[in-house]
Amino acid sequence: MATIGEIYLPADEFALYHTLEALDTVQFEVERMVAHEQGHLMPYVWASGVDREELEDALEEDSSVAECELLAEPEEDYLYRMDWVESIETLVHILTEEEGTILVAESTERGWFLRILFPDRESLSTTYDFCRENGLSIDVQRIYNIDDGRQGRFGLSADQEDTIAAAYEHGYYSVPRGTSLTELAEELGVSHQALSERLRRGHQRLVENTVVIGRDDVSEE
Repeated sequence: MATIGEIYLPADEFALYHTLEALDTVQFEVERMVAHEQGHLMPYVWASGVDREELEDALEEDSSVAECELLAEPEEDYLYRMDWVESIETLVHILTEEEGTILVAESTERGWFLRILFPDRESLSTTYDFCRENGLSIDVQRIYNIDDGRQGRFGLSADQEDTIAAAYEHGYYSVPRGTSLTELAEELGVSHQALSERLRRGHQRLVENTVVIGRDDVSEE
């Protein structure tokens, strides 16, 4: 039975640790992750919250990043294609040995939060045992079975969930709308841009994890 696990990995056992240490405000969110070859991952990573020049200087010094290419920079976000080569033993095992799929991977104050779709519960257990046997840390927060329903498939961060809930409560989704994006941003004490981004990404995850997952007729772009 397909299983979703929500786990935390410490920053110092994951890629981009140097950059996260050097830049307090930087935030990373993995758009897509591909196992390139044994020991290497090539993720597409969004970065925000920091000046591009400072970010790229830090990435240049980051030993976990072999290559880094800027693909897009809409507004104040930056999309990079990276080659990760160090501190990724857990992810390499998940992707290559257990055939797992990374649904969400984003940096947090605690380290990295990941939502992973495993082909079965045993694959998650094997990953946990692998980490313990190799001196790696893994904090399993929640486990869901896909067949139990949609509960474990929403994939929202706490901020995204709270923002969408607040938008609903203030009538943002009503017809006609009970509040504007600008008014909602002022109510929540965030910038218009930050609120727009959080809602957009939250909506994207809701669609992906409630509509797209499991559909054979939806092709990946």
